[in-house]
Amino acid sequence: MQGLAACFADLEDPRTGNAGKHDLIEILVIALCAVMCGGETACDMAMFAREKQPFLREFLKLENGPPSHDTFSRVFRLLDPGQFRLCFETFMSKFAQLCDGVIAIDGKVLRRSFDKASSLSPLHMVSAWGCEQQMVLAQIATETKSNEITAVPNLLKLLTLTGVIVTVDALNCQRAIAQQIMDQGGNYAFALKGNQGTLYGDVKLHLDDPKTKPATQDTTVDADHGRIETRTVSISTDIGFLQEQHQWPGLQAVGKVVRTRETDGKTSTETAYYLFSWPVEASRANEVVRQHWGIENRLH
Repeated sequence: MQGLAACFADLEDPRTGNAGKHDLIEILVIALCAVMCGGETACDMAMFAREKQPFLREFLKLENGPPSHDTFSRVFRLLDPGQFRLCFETFMSKFAQLCDGVIAIDGKVLRRSFDKASSLSPLHMVSAWGCEQQMVLAQIATETKSNEITAVPNLLKLLTLTGVIVTVDALNCQRAIAQQIMDQGGNYAFALKGNQGTLYGDVKLHLDDPKTKPATQDTTVDADHGRIETRTVSISTDIGFLQEQHQWPGLQAVGKVVRTRETDGKTSTETAYYLFSWPVEASRANEVVRQHWGIENRLH
């Protein structure tokens, strides 16, 4: 509680008089717990506070009992959004210091966020998703999809990347982003497509060459909902010639993932290429690539 209170020390309490009888930090803690348990509204938070009093009193005082739904509604209507965002980012950055594993970075336009009356663009959020924690570790809003590349560096600054693997889609496969991840002590696994034209062409030519012998290879087969998917991952660490030509920051391995899907008697094949900043084993590369899609399936 002391650590959380320190993160929100700069958050001004907008309430006055009797409206402030409930401690602001305790209100925020109850709201956070309620949201983590699936709550969405002020009524949900108030219900959580009533039903979970024995649990909450283990670390909260609740001197005036559990707050009502009007209290939660009033507090979140009056709080300064800018101040709250900065304080919450501080809290999440402290939390992220304890995280490891894979952090997936991706952007998404929020549904129903287009303001027709004011002709304002829909809200585009770029999120850092902790794949093991199943939680958003940091988030930044941008005006358009094209600004996602400029938002990612600012998002990474909010995170402690030491010992973690950062995954991004092909849009954010950029030299500056790769260098920043390395500078912050992390590793990266980048999807590679045509936006890195010459590098993509050389990696594809290298991995598709029958003479190229993979350092490691891994195949998995999954069957679900009437679909059979076979994934074959090939990793090459013999990339000296690629570094001579492209000088990509920290590059130590390249990989190819071939996905074959069988559905209703029809077969389709898709091939994707990746950059890795460490000499990854094919089985681990398979896990990391699949974990990245958790941000699509579990967050977006």
